[in-house]
Amino acid sequence: MSKYLLEIGTEELPYKFIPSAIEQLKNGFENFLNTNKVGFEKVDVYATPRRLAVIVSGLDSKSPDEEKIVKGPIKKVAYDENGNLSKAGEGFLNKNNLKPEDIYIENDYIHAKIVIKGKSIVELLKENVPAIVMKLQGAHFMRWGYNDEKFSRPIRWIVSVLDREEVKIKIIDKESSIYSRGHRFAQQKVMIGHPDDYIETMRNACVIVDQNERKQIIIDKAKAEADKLGAVVRYSDDLLDEVTFITEYPVAVVCEFDSKYLQIPEEVTVTVMAVHQRYFALYKDGKLINKFITMTNYIGDDFENIKAGNVRVIKARLDDAVFFFTEDTKKPLVDYVEDLKGVTFQKGMGSVYDKTQRIIKLSKNIAADCGAASPSIERTALLCKADLTTQLVFEFTELQGFIGADYARVSKEDEKVALGIKEHYFPLNAESETAGSIEGQIVGIADKIDTICAVFAAGKKPTGSSDPLGVRRAALGVMRTVLDAGLKINIAKYIDEAVKLLPVQNDCGAEVNEFFIQRLIIMLNDEYKKNVLEACAAVKNPLFDLNDYLERVKLLSNLNAPQMLESANRVLRILKEESTAPVDTKLFKEQAESMLYEAVLSVNENFRYGAYLDALEAINPVVEKFFDDVLVMDKDENVKKNRQSLLTLLKRKYERLADFSKL
Repeated sequence: MSKYLLEIGTEELPYKFIPSAIEQLKNGFENFLNTNKVGFEKVDVYATPRRLAVIVSGLDSKSPDEEKIVKGPIKKVAYDENGNLSKAGEGFLNKNNLKPEDIYIENDYIHAKIVIKGKSIVELLKENVPAIVMKLQGAHFMRWGYNDEKFSRPIRWIVSVLDREEVKIKIIDKESSIYSRGHRFAQQKVMIGHPDDYIETMRNACVIVDQNERKQIIIDKAKAEADKLGAVVRYSDDLLDEVTFITEYPVAVVCEFDSKYLQIPEEVTVTVMAVHQRYFALYKDGKLINKFITMTNYIGDDFENIKAGNVRVIKARLDDAVFFFTEDTKKPLVDYVEDLKGVTFQKGMGSVYDKTQRIIKLSKNIAADCGAASPSIERTALLCKADLTTQLVFEFTELQGFIGADYARVSKEDEKVALGIKEHYFPLNAESETAGSIEGQIVGIADKIDTICAVFAAGKKPTGSSDPLGVRRAALGVMRTVLDAGLKINIAKYIDEAVKLLPVQNDCGAEVNEFFIQRLIIMLNDEYKKNVLEACAAVKNPLFDLNDYLERVKLLSNLNAPQMLESANRVLRILKEESTAPVDTKLFKEQAESMLYEAVLSVNENFRYGAYLDALEAINPVVEKFFDDVLVMDKDENVKKNRQSLLTLLKRKYERLADFSKL
């Protein structure tokens, strides 16, 4: 078994491209080897800002020989009237390097069994590796130098080694060798004698090529520095990933800024550190302190210039924040609401002020239906977008809502209102938390429904490649909020109300409704089977009560009642159309009819779903007896219609749970 190493050395790659490149390279090599039927144990991909490396372990030395049946021309064309091979027959032999005795006749055509010799792994690597690399895709690929081919960044070197031998390849304008390059401030000619040596050899050149190892080093070093200060380090997964992919040799350095900057909202300071400068924030006793950790890509022990440079940069950013905060808080948050008239929401849908008025109306209606009407909800709806016209949010747009909450507190607004302003944007992404306060929940639902309806009414519904104003995320946010909070809200009702409140009347309610249902099924499909989700949605709009829908989905996901399912589907097959006539017991001719009627009436629709399903299963023997003893399509038209009415009654019992034909 052999081992192969490919390393593509580049200028610093965009950190967002690297995780995608890792996945693409892994899939590319696995597909290439599987397609060529070359055995291998595993494909590992390593990446730093300056290199993408692939190590394939347990490689076979060649692809296997392959037997193949080839079909030639029809017999009368392959042979002449004397039984000799014609030019067409000889051409078939020459093309496939065959002898006359190798061919045989089958179904009046000539055939032959040929053996396609396998290729050596060296030959296959030379043929396929450059193509795998050039198939990589990412944002902002460009041509570099005088080359026509596009790549993320200029390629500076290539290492291509199979065991202890170089496999010569060329990608764009660079030819491979057995020499890599270390850290920018370390050894620049690093010989790779064998793929097994790669990770340790590069470590000695101050490059940690394994991104998982590098990430753990960052975590450990950040914690060690925080422990020295008696502090706790905090960072998001996104920040940790970014720092992992912008460093090759991470070293933690603690820096300090003036404590006066702690007077501005914490979210601003943390955003400056994390989002704008990629620093790790430090906390003591749950409070932000005026120190932070930066991960340098540095070899040495003199950090004074690094500290001074980082502090100088963050000071400038925080000085701006202090100025904006001071200016913004010279007037109360409510005074910014009027300024929203000058901010366009989207073309044809009025200003953000107009949107705010719609949010207020929707929030009041939702709160009333939930039995949660309160002045704090209306006040939250009024102020939820006010911070959009502040200077601080203009500078840090990602902090909308957070700044509004802080300014609400400065303006002496109720704490419920401040929290609601922040939380009405929740969830911020597919995995993040939903609003915990009723103010944030209801105002957030109203805001997101209005946005979605406005986008559809403007004819800008999402497509495969676009998602105007993030309406997919907004729809999921509405439904996650309702489910997490256990709210009894008829989303379909508020979709209709939101459409009517828009300045442009467009009957898009049904389209928005269907969009929500499809997003709901996609959202839940990771946990539940799609046929169960669709079966439960088919009998009652799930948007009427999401929690009711989810309860039915959970119940039927564990269903194990094949006899009852067969009975339900038999009813559906017989009833092409439901009967509207009531059941007339006087028309019963068989005892099984009376038994079924009584059994159906015994299934109480006030039962909880678990007990209700048990009741349906309990009456199934009676249903089966009915089908054994009774011919529904009786010659007597009145009897036939009455039996159809009886089955309609039974069908409606099943449909309280789901359309069983989809299960």
